[in-house]
Amino acid sequence: MKIEEAINWIHSRLPFGSRPGLDRVEALLEVVGHPEEKVKTIHIAGTNGKGSTVTYLRYLLEEAGLTVGTFTSPYIESFNERISINGQGIPDESLIRLVKKYQPLVEQMDQFEAVAGITEFETLTAMAFDYFLEEQVDVAIIEVGLGGLLDSTNVAKPLLTGITTIGMDHTDILGDTIEEIAAQKAGIIKQNVPLVTGNIVPEALAVIEKQAKLKNATQHAWGEAYTVSYKHPAEEWGEIFSFQNEFGKIPKLTIHMIGRHQVENAGMAIEMYQIYCGRMNLPFREKDVINGLKKAQWPGRMERLSEEPLVILDGAHNTHAMARLVQNLKQEFKGYHVHLLFSALRTKEVDKMLHQLQEVPDATIYVTTFDYPKAIELSDIQATTDEKVTIVSMWQFGLAEILEKMTAEDVLVVTGSLYFISEVRRLLVQLGGKNES
Repeated sequence: MKIEEAINWIHSRLPFGSRPGLDRVEALLEVVGHPEEKVKTIHIAGTNGKGSTVTYLRYLLEEAGLTVGTFTSPYIESFNERISINGQGIPDESLIRLVKKYQPLVEQMDQFEAVAGITEFETLTAMAFDYFLEEQVDVAIIEVGLGGLLDSTNVAKPLLTGITTIGMDHTDILGDTIEEIAAQKAGIIKQNVPLVTGNIVPEALAVIEKQAKLKNATQHAWGEAYTVSYKHPAEEWGEIFSFQNEFGKIPKLTIHMIGRHQVENAGMAIEMYQIYCGRMNLPFREKDVINGLKKAQWPGRMERLSEEPLVILDGAHNTHAMARLVQNLKQEFKGYHVHLLFSALRTKEVDKMLHQLQEVPDATIYVTTFDYPKAIELSDIQATTDEKVTIVSMWQFGLAEILEKMTAEDVLVVTGSLYFISEVRRLLVQLGGKNES
């Protein structure tokens, strides 16, 4: 079996869609001996900020000398990165071996109505736990796919849980009020397992707090148990801030991702790291926090791909993330003419996101589509009278045109769906190689 065949088989489970519920994945895990019960895990949910928080936490744990598994989605550079250890995607031969193991099991389950139609994400969830157990990771950080309560990752038996943010997204599945969405995310809270929460709006936080009390889960809330104070942009690229909790203060920390929300994500990761250290009797060292955060990188999140011309990629794939991106652009890029190349999935609130982008001063917006089953149809984009907005039928040509006319006073921001970001990133890296910063 070649790696392409292995990945194609995993993708062949995509047509079963996203099917909330744990019956199928639990049945599959039972067949393989419940690896999820034998792997130490940290479980993270939230509308936005999950990926960045997972990344910061991973680097902090690695800095302490631990072997850290991560299960994340979607991927930016290669499919294998969804299941990684210390930042290295699962090797092709390991993925092939797991597909050979799981393919007959999944196809056998298809014969029984109660557990038929296991999805791609459910299959990957089981494979991830299996791989982390095989490789004997010290801890695995598991990112929720969708929601929390009925997400297949909720089979995890975590030592610690985290909920980053709550916003309106996936309303067709999770509910159409902020409280209903919060209740789904709060589904990852476990009996007597500590919970760390990020910067969450009060009405959603109230739902989470209620669930935490029911589960006797000690809650460590942003702005209460721990605080972050934004100081100023870093000289090169990033942000400088301080962190404080009941154990003390770290006065100066640097991250190499841009945005106040990244400071919040990093703060949440530090709090989670300190709790984990306490639970596992590991030393919590300030120098590990300083060095770990400085090293942290996460493709596609306010990522500077090139300096000349200045090209930034940011997967703001819903209205909550888009609000943060617009805020960042207003704060960090005064004096620049901003070229925004945008595409999204049609399941998102595309018109609202476009209106948000129109708030960016001195900006030109290029709306396009890309090769993905749920990508927006340009014919569906509501006609807008805003002179800032241009429709581009082929993003590759639009990208070339923007790059050609850019000067030192311009910045190109590629945004929207992470699947779109991934495609653009691949082409840009092929064309010029990443200008490492």
